[in-house]
This record gives sequence, structure tokens and C-alpha cells, in this order.
Amino acid sequence: MIKCDPVTGVCQLPELDNPNETVAPAINSGSTVHYIGDPMCSWCWGISPTISAVEAFCQAKGIGFSITMGGLRPGGGDPWNDAFKDFLRNEWRHITQKTGQPFGFVLLEAKHFNYDTEPACRAVATVKLLQVQHQLPVAIVLKFLAAIQHNFYVAGKDPKTANFYASICTDLELNFDEFRTLFNSPAGHQAVQQDFARSRQLGVRSFPTLLLEHEGKIKPLAVGYTTAEQVISQLQQVLTP
Repeated sequence: MIKCDPVTGVCQLPELDNPNETVAPAINSGSTVHYIGDPMCSWCWGISPTISAVEAFCQAKGIGFSITMGGLRPGGGDPWNDAFKDFLRNEWRHITQKTGQPFGFVLLEAKHFNYDTEPACRAVATVKLLQVQHQLPVAIVLKFLAAIQHNFYVAGKDPKTANFYASICTDLELNFDEFRTLFNSPAGHQAVQQDFARSRQLGVRSFPTLLLEHEGKIKPLAVGYTTAEQVISQLQQVLTP
């Protein structure tokens, strides 16, 4: 079962099947904030406003900002039983109390559900490809991610099929046919696996995580829930000459 800590706001990554599969992290000449999360990580929904504010700060200050999908539970496999539903219900209520982010609890009424996070992560990885191809702002990826989270956590919709993303693409003025083709393509599958590998290479074991890459080194900014003010304060301390 997915393990989440209500105190720190961390969702723990299960043990890896292939821990040695890695890719080298990009080391940039400037400074970059790396956000590593998963659309179906409850605390990643809780921290969503923080991440948007931090990205906006980075954009204004000329700081790089990257988004990596870590893969909380690719393939799913958790039994959809009363114990799992009770765990989710209690966790979601706590996150609302802590962060103010809404949950609809509609999903918990489903008789069957596979908590497979790979398709939702692949959708974000797909939009990252489109963002680069069409030279769109990084913020479009975060908006897409937040829309996935809202449709899943609040509306209780299943993000494992491409049609889940049709309205999101329309709202963000993305071409849904182009998205769907790439989402289902080998390139889309490869992109999300590269994200999972990068997350492991960065040493991330729980979500959400924020890292700062600065002067050739990578250091943690936050592991688990935090506020935008806390993150921005750290960035100012480190990056101010």
C-alpha cells in the first residue's frame, strides 16, 4: 500500500524493481528548481498552489524550473478494499485541513479501481514533450498537472484513459488529437520512463520533493508539504549575491 506521512506531507515511493536503472541529471550553468511528484500522489495535490507560486517566482527571477514525474505507483496493484479506501479518506481529509485543497471523495464510491499512476504521469510527460516542441511556457505543464489532479481528486474521474484529458487539452488550448497520438506512442511511454529514471538518479524516494540545482550541486529545498513563502525564502537566501 502507498505510505503517506500526515505530519510531513510525504508519500513514500515503494521499493524499486530496477534500482540501478538511471539517467544522468541535467547540470545547467544557471540555477534550476526541480519539482518531482506524481499526479496521483495526494500530497502533490495538496502542495499544488505552492508549486505554481514557486514556478512563477522562478520565471520572474530567471531561474530554471523543471518538472519530473516520479512514479508513485506505476502499474498499481493495491487491493481496492475498505482498508485502502479508509486510508485514502482519512488522508484526504487531513490534507484538506492542512492545505485547504478540496477532495470530492467520489472515487471512493467506485466498486473497482486500479490505483495505477503511470498513465497520469505519462500524460504530464507527454505535455512536456509538446511544451518543448511548441515552445510553450513551463507553466502550461503545471496547469495541465493541476487539472489532472482536480479531475481525479475532486471529480473522481479515472485518468488511465486518453479521453480523460480531452477537456483539459481544450481548456488549455492544446491539440487533443496531437496529445492523444503522442500519449499512446512509444515516444510517450519512453518519456515517462525517462522521468521515472531521472527521479531515481536524483535520489528522490518520496513525493512531493523540491530540489535546487546551483553551482553544479543539487540540494533539497523541501521534502513533503511546504508553503511557497518557505521555499521562496530559501531561494532568496541561496541565490542573493
